[in-house]
Amino acid sequence: MEHSPAAAWLAEAASAAEQQGAGSLLRVVLIVMVVGCVLTAWFLLRGYRRKDE
Repeated sequence: MEHSPAAAWLAEAASAAEQQGAGSLLRVVLIVMVVGCVLTAWFLLRGYRRKDE
């Protein structure tokens, strides 16, 4: 799998959104928001884990 920089990935996503309309861009934004919320919750809640060691 080829590594692509974030800027190139974002440009590809924007060009795909222009071709397909605003619905696809909204879908991508919602998916990124959900993933971001999950990662933020994991990061914050891992500090509350009991350390029994």
